[in-house]
Amino acid sequence: MRIVPSRISGRRTTATAALAVAALLGTAAPGALAAPAATAATATTATTATAAAAAAPDIPVVNVKAHLSQLQSISSANGGNRAHGRPGYKASVDYMKAKLDAAGFTTTVQQFTYNGATGYNLIADWPGGDPNQVLMAGAHLDSVSSGPGINDNGSGSAAVLETALAVSRAGFKPAKHLRFAWWGAEELGLVGSRYYVGNLPTSERGKVAGYLNFDMIGSPNPGYFVYDDDPVIEKTFKDYFAGIGVPTEIETEGDGRSDHASFKNVGIPVGGLFTGASRTKTSAQAQKWGGTAGQAFDRCYHSSCDTTSNINDTALDRNSDALAHAVWTLSAGTTEPPTGDTYENTADVAIPDNGAAVTSSVTVSGRSGNAPSGLRVGVDIVHTWRGDLVVDLIAPDGSAYRLKNASGSDSADNVRETYTVDASSESANGTWQLRVQDTARYDTGYINSFSLTF
Repeated sequence: MRIVPSRISGRRTTATAALAVAALLGTAAPGALAAPAATAATATTATTATAAAAAAPDIPVVNVKAHLSQLQSISSANGGNRAHGRPGYKASVDYMKAKLDAAGFTTTVQQFTYNGATGYNLIADWPGGDPNQVLMAGAHLDSVSSGPGINDNGSGSAAVLETALAVSRAGFKPAKHLRFAWWGAEELGLVGSRYYVGNLPTSERGKVAGYLNFDMIGSPNPGYFVYDDDPVIEKTFKDYFAGIGVPTEIETEGDGRSDHASFKNVGIPVGGLFTGASRTKTSAQAQKWGGTAGQAFDRCYHSSCDTTSNINDTALDRNSDALAHAVWTLSAGTTEPPTGDTYENTADVAIPDNGAAVTSSVTVSGRSGNAPSGLRVGVDIVHTWRGDLVVDLIAPDGSAYRLKNASGSDSADNVRETYTVDASSESANGTWQLRVQDTARYDTGYINSFSLTF
């Protein structure tokens, strides 16, 4: 995990780097934004259902630790680190790639240049699954220059690798397409993952159903932290830990500081796990999880002592199993919550550039009482600069619930989010609207779909 979060500001510039990932995906970069279809709005009602997920296998922690031993050996043989631009990093990529190639994955090494040095992302696709619904799991593979980076982030890299190998051993046939990734130069500002996402054609970004991130999951004085970004992914992890009797907390220390941010910034649902870095474990946390209060979760964070001796086996084991559980569960079918009625409008609505607000509507009928306190609002807006957009949910009585503010620093495109609104004071029945206004010039788009799940 890197020390300082990056900030993206200013208008987007056209990418000029070669699209190495385009070869992997077999698609060219799209042209201009297509005009929205001029069809009449048609609202549909459906009950969501999740395909039954096969049980994930136990991930042997001894296998994960064997990968960590290999990364330690690679570091020791290459100047004591596996940092961007150093031979230890490329050797780490080669080790991972050989394992994945032997297991039947289609692997691609994506090159980029940063600070005058060549960096590498490793992408591994498992054959099969719906190519229009891609579930990704990833971790950064680089260390800082001051140490071998075994917890940060050999732990996440090794667990993702062993989960991928478990997919192969099981001959797993998920409904979604599975893609695993190991990022370069994360420690220098999420460089590798930002390069990957930035060079992913917009049409392919829309196919990524979710990205799971694993950065530091074996800290020696561990906590059990879950990202609170996408509610479905978050619940998947929380349900797993609840099932084994391990309490969790929301992850805040690394928020925006790891590779999930590259995906979140373009509207892709994200989630992940973390066991703590330089923050101090409180007495309450020590009582909850064990370990030592008043001591950092990882005293060797970004230091030369981040070796194979800097790993808590129990935390590594639990988080590796949780990783596999999420991959098996979330790739089984829809990532919508397993229960509830969904009302959806899929008619395209053009959004005027720096113009008046437009709406997409769904009519709800036949329900009793008020809307729930956890009303889920699905928003899919195709737009070339999401920072221009203000998005509101309008209840049948005209009450407005702000979902998204405009922001000059929100430089990604598209809005693909599921928001949760406390609408318990509103009657469920009636016409609900998604209201969208473009508040600045030069960028265009349209509402692709709008849904409510009760």
